Amino acid sequence: MAKPDPWAGIDFEEIQEQTCLEVDDIKVLFGCFQLFDTKKQDYLLAEEIDEVMRAMGFRPTAEELEELIEEIDEDGSGAIEFPEFAQLCAKFLVEDPDPETMRAELKQAFRLFDKECTGFITMEVFRGLLADVDPKLTEEDLDQIIAEIDEDGSGTMDFEEFCELMMASPEED
Repeated sequence: MAKPDPWAGIDFEEIQEQTCLEVDDIKVLFGCFQLFDTKKQDYLLAEEIDEVMRAMGFRPTAEELEELIEEIDEDGSGAIEFPEFAQLCAKFLVEDPDPETMRAELKQAFRLFDKECTGFITMEVFRGLLADVDPKLTEEDLDQIIAEIDEDGSGTMDFEEFCELMMASPEED
């Protein structure tokens, strides 16, 4: 007799999309979730999450935890289902690089596009990059993006402008 699939009911693609976690990480988190779901209700109570996070080695402050629970418990039920739990854990597992590391990586990327070592990227080069990254962009889309980026009309982007653009949050539009 075959064992039931322990991963049945887990939408790995959706969780990956929401968390940027690998499938193996999601499986490990599911195992943790099941360990803490002692009543086998398929959810954890929001007030239990602090204890669960600490048992897993995460040390959020009370404020951080409250904000995170508010963010992931979209329906406000106080019941944290597995996909929400995975989102919560991902906040601690998928770390943003520190600003110095980010600047160093951006400097390397900038140098790739500043082939002449002039200290800037022309908007023409940048336009080509955008078109390569997203072939669905129309000429009008590209014109609009370039107009927003090249506020001073110089036709170029220096490293500081490049950093600003790359480090900006999508919500800052």
